[in-house]
Amino acid sequence: MRVKVGCCGFCMAMNKYFSEFKLVEVQKTFYQPVSEKTAKSWREKAPEDFEFAVKAFQKITHPPNSPTYKKYKVEAKDCGFFKPNDEVFEAWEVTRKVAKILKAKVILFQTPKSFVESEENVKNMREFFNSIEREFVFVWEPRGWSEEKVKEVCEELDLVHCVDPFVAKPTYGEIVYFRLHGSHERMYKHKYTDEELLWLKNLCESYDKEVYVLFNNVYMCEDAKRFAQLF
Repeated sequence: MRVKVGCCGFCMAMNKYFSEFKLVEVQKTFYQPVSEKTAKSWREKAPEDFEFAVKAFQKITHPPNSPTYKKYKVEAKDCGFFKPNDEVFEAWEVTRKVAKILKAKVILFQTPKSFVESEENVKNMREFFNSIEREFVFVWEPRGWSEEKVKEVCEELDLVHCVDPFVAKPTYGEIVYFRLHGSHERMYKHKYTDEELLWLKNLCESYDKEVYVLFNNVYMCEDAKRFAQLF
Protein backbone atom coordinates (compact mmCIF):
# COMPACT_ATOMS: atom_id res chain seq x y z
CA MET A 1 0.00 0.00 0.00
CA ARG A 2 1.11 3.54 -0.74
CA VAL A 3 -0.63 4.65 2.48
CA LYS A 4 0.79 2.90 5.52
CA VAL A 5 -1.22 2.93 8.75
CA GLY A 6 -0.12 2.14 12.29
CA CYS A 7 0.21 3.37 15.86
CA CYS A 8 2.86 5.07 17.95
CA GLY A 9 3.66 2.06 20.09
CA PHE A 10 2.06 -1.34 20.54
CA CYS A 11 -1.45 -0.54 21.75
CA MET A 12 -2.34 -4.22 22.14
CA ALA A 13 -0.55 -7.53 22.57
CA MET A 14 2.30 -7.70 20.06
CA ASN A 15 1.08 -10.82 18.24
CA LYS A 16 -2.42 -9.39 17.91
CA TYR A 17 -0.99 -6.10 16.67
CA PHE A 18 0.98 -7.93 13.96
CA SER A 19 -2.28 -9.48 12.73
CA GLU A 20 -4.07 -6.11 12.61
CA PHE A 21 -1.41 -3.76 11.21
CA LYS A 22 1.62 -3.66 8.93
CA LEU A 23 3.40 -0.74 10.64
CA VAL A 24 4.38 0.46 14.12
CA GLU A 25 6.46 3.38 15.35
CA VAL A 26 8.56 2.00 18.21
CA GLN A 27 8.40 4.26 21.26
CA LYS A 28 10.60 2.32 23.68
CA THR A 29 13.70 3.25 21.71
CA PHE A 30 13.09 6.89 22.63
CA TYR A 31 12.91 6.43 26.39
CA GLN A 32 15.79 4.01 26.99
CA PRO A 33 18.05 1.66 25.04
CA VAL A 34 16.49 -1.54 23.76
CA SER A 35 18.79 -4.53 23.82
CA GLU A 36 19.82 -6.14 20.55
CA LYS A 37 18.32 -9.39 21.85
CA THR A 38 14.94 -7.72 22.33
CA ALA A 39 15.08 -6.10 18.90
CA LYS A 40 15.91 -9.47 17.29
CA SER A 41 12.99 -11.07 19.11
CA TRP A 42 10.59 -8.41 17.80
CA ARG A 43 11.83 -8.82 14.24
CA GLU A 44 11.54 -12.61 14.42
CA LYS A 45 7.99 -12.44 15.78
CA ALA A 46 6.82 -9.97 13.15
CA PRO A 47 5.69 -11.03 9.67
CA GLU A 48 8.25 -10.51 6.92
CA ASP A 49 6.26 -7.64 5.40
CA PHE A 50 5.76 -5.83 8.73
CA GLU A 51 7.52 -2.47 9.03
CA PHE A 52 9.10 -0.95 12.13
CA ALA A 53 9.72 2.79 12.25
CA VAL A 54 12.06 3.80 15.08
CA LYS A 55 11.83 6.84 17.34
CA ALA A 56 15.39 8.03 18.04
CA PHE A 57 16.82 7.79 21.58
CA GLN A 58 16.00 10.92 23.58
CA LYS A 59 19.67 11.65 24.34
CA ILE A 60 19.96 12.86 20.74
CA THR A 61 17.10 15.34 20.94
CA HIS A 62 16.21 16.09 24.56
CA PRO A 63 18.36 17.97 27.14
CA PRO A 64 19.20 16.48 30.58
CA ASN A 65 16.43 18.46 32.32
CA SER A 66 13.72 16.70 30.32
CA PRO A 67 11.28 14.88 32.68
CA THR A 68 11.37 11.82 30.43
CA TYR A 69 14.81 10.91 31.81
CA LYS A 70 13.62 10.78 35.42
CA LYS A 71 10.68 8.57 34.55
CA TYR A 72 12.95 5.87 33.11
CA LYS A 73 15.99 6.59 35.31
CA VAL A 74 18.25 7.27 32.34
CA GLU A 75 21.40 9.21 33.23
CA ALA A 76 21.99 12.22 30.99
CA LYS A 77 24.88 14.68 31.26
CA ASP A 78 25.62 16.84 28.22
CA CYS A 79 23.23 15.67 25.55
CA GLY A 80 20.19 16.58 23.48
CA PHE A 81 19.61 19.27 20.83
CA PHE A 82 21.75 17.24 18.36
CA LYS A 83 24.95 18.39 20.10
CA PRO A 84 27.83 16.86 18.10
CA ASN A 85 29.54 15.27 21.11
CA ASP A 86 30.36 11.74 22.26
CA GLU A 87 27.23 11.28 24.37
CA VAL A 88 24.93 12.18 21.49
CA PHE A 89 26.79 10.11 18.91
CA GLU A 90 26.77 7.12 21.29
CA ALA A 91 23.00 7.57 21.54
CA TRP A 92 22.83 7.60 17.76
CA GLU A 93 24.81 4.37 17.56
CA VAL A 94 22.35 2.74 19.96
CA THR A 95 19.46 3.91 17.80
CA ARG A 96 21.16 2.86 14.56
CA LYS A 97 21.93 -0.69 15.74
CA VAL A 98 18.36 -1.36 16.83
CA ALA A 99 16.97 0.15 13.63
CA LYS A 100 19.24 -2.10 11.54
CA ILE A 101 18.13 -5.20 13.45
CA LEU A 102 14.47 -4.26 12.99
CA LYS A 103 15.14 -3.59 9.29
CA ALA A 104 13.62 -0.15 9.76
CA LYS A 105 13.37 2.22 6.83
CA VAL A 106 12.47 5.31 8.87
CA ILE A 107 13.92 6.95 11.99
CA LEU A 108 11.96 9.76 13.64
CA PHE A 109 13.69 12.58 15.51
CA GLN A 110 11.15 14.39 17.69
CA THR A 111 12.42 17.61 19.24
CA PRO A 112 10.89 19.30 22.32
CA LYS A 113 9.46 22.82 22.46
CA SER A 114 12.66 23.92 24.19
CA PHE A 115 14.54 23.14 20.96
CA VAL A 116 13.79 26.60 19.60
CA GLU A 117 14.49 28.04 16.19
CA SER A 118 18.05 29.40 16.49
CA GLU A 119 21.30 29.45 14.56
CA GLU A 120 23.01 27.36 17.24
CA ASN A 121 20.40 24.60 16.99
CA VAL A 122 20.54 24.63 13.19
CA LYS A 123 24.33 24.42 13.41
CA ASN A 124 24.05 21.40 15.73
CA MET A 125 21.64 19.70 13.36
CA ARG A 126 23.92 20.38 10.42
CA GLU A 127 26.97 18.90 12.18
CA PHE A 128 25.03 15.90 13.48
CA PHE A 129 23.32 14.87 10.23
CA ASN A 130 26.42 15.52 8.14
CA SER A 131 28.41 13.21 10.44
CA ILE A 132 26.23 10.10 10.26
CA GLU A 133 25.63 7.66 7.42
CA ARG A 134 22.46 7.88 5.38
CA GLU A 135 21.18 4.36 5.91
CA PHE A 136 17.60 5.40 6.67
CA VAL A 137 14.97 7.98 5.85
CA PHE A 138 15.32 10.66 8.54
CA VAL A 139 12.10 12.28 9.76
CA TRP A 140 12.04 15.40 11.94
CA GLU A 141 9.09 16.55 14.04
CA PRO A 142 9.82 20.13 15.20
CA ARG A 143 7.69 22.24 17.51
CA GLY A 144 7.28 25.99 17.30
CA TRP A 145 9.49 26.59 14.25
CA SER A 146 8.42 28.73 11.29
CA GLU A 147 7.42 26.95 8.10
CA GLU A 148 10.09 28.77 6.17
CA LYS A 149 12.91 27.71 8.47
CA VAL A 150 11.71 24.11 8.68
CA LYS A 151 11.60 23.86 4.90
CA GLU A 152 15.06 25.41 4.61
CA VAL A 153 16.60 22.99 7.13
CA CYS A 154 14.82 19.94 5.70
CA GLU A 155 15.92 20.77 2.16
CA GLU A 156 19.52 21.32 3.21
CA LEU A 157 19.78 18.19 5.36
CA ASP A 158 17.36 16.01 3.36
CA LEU A 159 14.93 15.48 6.23
CA VAL A 160 11.25 14.60 6.03
CA HIS A 161 9.10 17.19 7.80
CA CYS A 162 6.68 15.38 10.15
CA VAL A 163 3.40 17.08 11.04
CA ASP A 164 -0.04 16.41 12.45
CA PRO A 165 -2.10 16.80 9.26
CA PHE A 166 -4.98 18.42 11.16
CA VAL A 167 -2.58 21.16 12.32
CA ALA A 168 -0.10 21.84 9.52
CA LYS A 169 1.14 20.83 6.08
CA PRO A 170 4.51 19.14 5.55
CA THR A 171 7.04 21.38 3.84
CA TYR A 172 9.51 18.82 2.48
CA GLY A 173 10.33 15.12 2.19
CA GLU A 174 10.70 12.10 -0.05
CA ILE A 175 7.81 10.53 1.88
CA VAL A 176 4.93 11.99 3.89
CA TYR A 177 4.97 11.22 7.60
CA PHE A 178 1.93 12.09 9.71
CA ARG A 179 1.64 11.74 13.50
CA LEU A 180 -1.88 12.30 14.82
CA HIS A 181 -1.93 13.60 18.38
CA GLY A 182 -5.64 14.34 18.77
CA SER A 183 -7.57 17.59 18.55
CA HIS A 184 -6.54 21.01 19.83
CA GLU A 185 -9.38 20.95 22.36
CA ARG A 186 -9.12 17.42 23.72
CA MET A 187 -5.56 16.57 22.71
CA TYR A 188 -4.79 12.86 23.15
CA LYS A 189 -8.31 12.07 24.42
CA HIS A 190 -9.79 13.00 21.06
CA LYS A 191 -11.52 10.25 19.11
CA TYR A 192 -11.48 10.88 15.37
CA THR A 193 -14.85 11.12 13.67
CA ASP A 194 -15.78 9.33 10.45
CA GLU A 195 -15.74 12.70 8.69
CA GLU A 196 -12.22 13.45 9.93
CA LEU A 197 -10.92 10.06 8.83
CA LEU A 198 -12.50 10.45 5.39
CA TRP A 199 -10.89 13.89 5.06
CA LEU A 200 -7.56 12.34 6.03
CA LYS A 201 -8.00 9.55 3.47
CA ASN A 202 -8.58 12.08 0.71
CA LEU A 203 -5.54 14.06 1.83
CA CYS A 204 -3.31 10.97 1.81
CA GLU A 205 -4.48 10.01 -1.66
CA SER A 206 -3.58 13.47 -2.97
CA TYR A 207 0.14 12.74 -2.52
CA ASP A 208 2.10 10.96 -5.23
CA LYS A 209 4.45 9.33 -2.71
CA GLU A 210 4.39 6.97 0.25
CA VAL A 211 2.33 8.27 3.16
CA TYR A 212 2.87 7.07 6.73
CA VAL A 213 -0.05 7.65 9.12
CA LEU A 214 0.72 7.04 12.79
CA PHE A 215 -2.01 7.51 15.39
CA ASN A 216 -0.85 8.73 18.80
CA ASN A 217 -4.09 9.36 20.72
CA VAL A 218 -5.83 7.43 23.49
CA TYR A 219 -8.03 5.66 20.92
CA MET A 220 -5.18 5.03 18.50
CA CYS A 221 -5.83 1.29 18.05
CA GLU A 222 -9.50 1.76 17.26
CA ASP A 223 -9.00 4.87 15.12
CA ALA A 224 -6.12 3.34 13.15
CA LYS A 225 -8.19 0.22 12.40
CA ARG A 226 -11.16 2.34 11.28
CA PHE A 227 -8.87 4.42 9.09
CA ALA A 228 -7.15 1.40 7.52
CA GLN A 229 -10.57 -0.05 6.63
CA LEU A 230 -11.25 2.97 4.41
CA PHE A 231 -8.65 1.64 1.98
